[in-house]
Amino acid sequence: MMSSMLKHTESAEKEILRLSREIEELENSVQVDPSIEKLEAQNSKLKYQILHLQKAIENERSKRMMSFPSYFGDKIKSVVADIYPGINTKIEVGPNNTKGKNGDYQCSCSFLIAKEMGKTGQKTNPKEVANKLTEKIVDVSCLEKIEVTGPGFLNFYLKPKFISSQIQDILLNCVRAPPCNKLQRVFVDFSSPNIAKEMHVGHLRSTIIGDTVCRLLEFVGHEVHRVNHLGDWGTQFGMLIAHLKDTFPDYIAHPPPIENLQAFYKESKKRFDDDAAFKSRAYKCVVELQGGNEEIIQGWKLICDVSLREFNKIYERLDIRVEPCGESFYQKKMEELVKELESAGKLIHSDGCKLIFVEGQEVPMMIVKSDGGFTYDTSDLAAIKYRMVTSAADWGIYVVDSGQGLHFNLLFSAARTLGLVNAEQKLNHVGFGVVLGEDKKKFKTRSGDTVKLKDLLDEGLQRAEKKIREKEVLKKEKGGAGLLSEEEIIACRDAVTYGCIKFADLSCTRTNDYVFSFDKMLDDKGKTAVYLLYALTRIRSIARNAGKTNEELMEHAKKQPLVLEHEAELRLAKMLLRFPEVIEEIMDTLQPHTLCNFLYEISTAFTYFYDNCYCIQKDRETGEIKVVHMDRLLLCEATARVMEKCFNLLGIKTLSRM
Repeated sequence: MMSSMLKHTESAEKEILRLSREIEELENSVQVDPSIEKLEAQNSKLKYQILHLQKAIENERSKRMMSFPSYFGDKIKSVVADIYPGINTKIEVGPNNTKGKNGDYQCSCSFLIAKEMGKTGQKTNPKEVANKLTEKIVDVSCLEKIEVTGPGFLNFYLKPKFISSQIQDILLNCVRAPPCNKLQRVFVDFSSPNIAKEMHVGHLRSTIIGDTVCRLLEFVGHEVHRVNHLGDWGTQFGMLIAHLKDTFPDYIAHPPPIENLQAFYKESKKRFDDDAAFKSRAYKCVVELQGGNEEIIQGWKLICDVSLREFNKIYERLDIRVEPCGESFYQKKMEELVKELESAGKLIHSDGCKLIFVEGQEVPMMIVKSDGGFTYDTSDLAAIKYRMVTSAADWGIYVVDSGQGLHFNLLFSAARTLGLVNAEQKLNHVGFGVVLGEDKKKFKTRSGDTVKLKDLLDEGLQRAEKKIREKEVLKKEKGGAGLLSEEEIIACRDAVTYGCIKFADLSCTRTNDYVFSFDKMLDDKGKTAVYLLYALTRIRSIARNAGKTNEELMEHAKKQPLVLEHEAELRLAKMLLRFPEVIEEIMDTLQPHTLCNFLYEISTAFTYFYDNCYCIQKDRETGEIKVVHMDRLLLCEATARVMEKCFNLLGIKTLSRM
């Protein structure tokens, strides 16, 4: 339902853009069509359609989940503008971590306002400001009260009845995204392996973090382009194609079995290093490739196709979707860009090279090398131009290791200086640390080689399956209750393996390095995917143990208001209602670990609730169910739904049984 709603909103946004352009064309086409009245009628009709679509969009957005910090923040901003005109200070509202002692949300803006007032010669204090704000914040149906504490903190207390109604809303209308002021077109550049080489552990973080960033953006409703900027062009293809021609002369009519491209690459590289005649032929192949020789292009496509098939096997295992768009796509665009920069006088000639100097940057960008070749700087600038100018993107995100920070700082500065990115468009480098082995050094095999991603995933599957089967043996020894079928064991193995690898990566602050350890990942205690997946299956089992189907729960939720009164019920419910604000925070920071922390906080709040509130009451002697607390079962269901949505956004598959 939610995805359908977002698609309708996105479609409407696109339609508004199309209609706006059509209006602009009509207004500029008077000299073509002399019938002014006809044009004005068409113009008026299109503007009416835009108004209708804008109302539809607002209606869709009103169905989103409420973010309390944003809602209270907007209320405070409105009041500040009214009673303190000219004061422009940051308003931040956050959850109160005193477990309800001083309210559910808190704001300290009164301190900043008092300070700004003092600068203008108007003496006041934070407490006086807070009291004035409290008096003016009215008609807030979700609040029980607003209280001023200490030297001037604003504390917001939510109504228990309102909290209950919002949990019921989750049950009836699913977990939804928070409001979004403007849906944007976003290009996310991530993963980016090189053709003819295997994906390795160095691609792991970009691939996992990039996918989660895309999932979050898509959930909010943005138009997301998942760009896989492949290394599919360059000198290395000359040696690969030359080796292909020598080894398989008839490769066009009979495509050769070169599934092991890594070995093929090593063979061609050895010949390139050792054989001068082969090296000469390899350079000739590069020239012919760039010149569009059909036979050479066929060889290049063959090599790319083999690589892409292998990459897609990895992406399929990790449940990650990408849109391949390699460096080859930008070859003509680089030529065009260099001509534009040359004619605009933006290039500086130095020792045969063509450079761009950017104010505030220590090093220049090399656009053309002394041999006339292009560089990564050239292709990255051409890519930015295509994304931000040609495709009119609002936001460009690059998920690349932090070691490339200086490059992206230079690239973004150059793009803005050259007018390829305007003031309203955003560019972000989502940097991340490296993967370390348990020795705290760069993760390598015992022989010192780079760890292949396929081998890493295979080892994870073996370890997870071994652990699952060991637990199944223990179950059998204890009577056999809850044994998994063979199909369930395999599903559990896959979900646990890939889920653990993703969660271990995403749960760290992305800018930090992290230690890769299967033992820690597969631990069923603490903040791990195994623990949280198991917590979710336990929550799901409560309704089954009560003999209640999902249909019966929903029927109950539709018939009467949900009532939550116990302190533990309300604590859990308020935790669940923080979901929209967590999503908003990640949209600002692009730090997925925030979502992992939230998942763990939910499981902790649920444990507290379950320890203090009976969902099912049984006869102690017979074990017969005497009482089923339906509202508490519904709270369990809402908890499961929020957790499932969090797992989905992290790219982790959930299980019904473990």
